Amino acid sequence: MMYFAVISIFPEMFAAIRQFGITGRAIDQQQVVLDTINPRDFTTDNYHRVDERPFGGGPGMVMMAEPLALAIEQAKVKAKAQGCRLEPQYCPVVYLSPQGRVLEETVVLEMADYDGMILLCGRYEGIDERLLAQYVDIEISLGDYVLSGGELPAMVLMDSVIRRLPGVMGDDQSAVQDSFVDGLLDCPHYTKPKLFCDMPVPEVLLSGHHGNIAKWRFVQQARRTIARRPDLWQAFVPSKQQVKWLQSEGIETTR
Repeated sequence: MMYFAVISIFPEMFAAIRQFGITGRAIDQQQVVLDTINPRDFTTDNYHRVDERPFGGGPGMVMMAEPLALAIEQAKVKAKAQGCRLEPQYCPVVYLSPQGRVLEETVVLEMADYDGMILLCGRYEGIDERLLAQYVDIEISLGDYVLSGGELPAMVLMDSVIRRLPGVMGDDQSAVQDSFVDGLLDCPHYTKPKLFCDMPVPEVLLSGHHGNIAKWRFVQQARRTIARRPDLWQAFVPSKQQVKWLQSEGIETTR
């Protein structure tokens, strides 16, 4: 079981994780526990404000440290109650930020081994730096662009991690064969009908010859990765069998 506590002023957004698809099924089957914590619940003013103008001036508002700190402390209590070890290597506080480490498959695999995570979703111009320095263990980014808040990145992170948990996917091979898992993009996939828009399913996939199918899929992965993500291809190290397959198709194996 993996535990997630999400700190957000828009907890309703996480119905998308709770109610639909693989993540919803994982929660229903108690493979995952998801709590949402609203920092507004830890404010003392009549308006439940969690933001203030920045010192030094400038546009926008900044999320205040105190309500977020109290929300994180409650998240840690909940995580411990679920059996999580609270050390950062087991249950880190993760801030979703464009300044963080990019969420790649290697990061997802690391996170899939955690007991749980406390996900901090920022809004406005950001969060008081003192809160980040005192409470945050990891910053994670989806890429070099800015979103309105951390909720969507948090959902992406959870989806990518949950589907890597043992037993969550109906067929664990589905996760193993996805793009990026072996360092390459995924191969093309086909299903019924056998002919669509005058385009047939490749004959090899109808042959029932598992060796030829494995070769065809790998070669398609290689061609697609070379064309679309040459950076991944440069880093990929093929096995001896894969080198033979590449050479038989006239694909350069030296870099």
